[in-house]
Amino acid sequence: MRKKMNLNTFKTAIGFLGTLIERHSSLKFRQDSPESVFNYLMLSDSLATSGQPTRAQFENIKRGGFQTIINLLPHDHENALPGEKALMSDLGLEYIYIPVDFKNPQEAEYDAFCVAMVATEARKVWVHCAANMRVSAFVYRYRVEKLTEDEPSARRDLEKIWTPFGVWRDFVAPSSSISESLSL
Repeated sequence: MRKKMNLNTFKTAIGFLGTLIERHSSLKFRQDSPESVFNYLMLSDSLATSGQPTRAQFENIKRGGFQTIINLLPHDHENALPGEKALMSDLGLEYIYIPVDFKNPQEAEYDAFCVAMVATEARKVWVHCAANMRVSAFVYRYRVEKLTEDEPSARRDLEKIWTPFGVWRDFVAPSSSISESLSL
């Protein structure tokens, strides 16, 4: 099982590089469908997660019935879509922006994410960042801690994207483990 988890993390890293190449060249590796957004993962009828969609993909996400976009990627990140907030307004999509520093995720950001998820629970929501690493960790915690879903099931979905390491390994740890590690 460990090899598969590491392979998914490797695929995510290589795929992210592909999105950067696509952004800064005339090459195009992806189609414009919502399902072709980098690291797309549909978790329920009303919740999808992914890496950074393109303009055309956002237009098709809207056509797919999504009503709210939650963005965890800082606007100044190299993979961020310039003008994303204005595009969401033009498309008539609710836009929630919670920038998360990949090197230093904060509990306050997770708390804001939880508030956003509760506020949008009756809507069809798409949550993204650069590579679906931030998002998959936030959604994993939300599913386990707030929705009290089965942890092994939530972890399988998380590990479809990556196996958290460094600060993210601690971030996805159960709250009691986080508290214990902070007191050491």
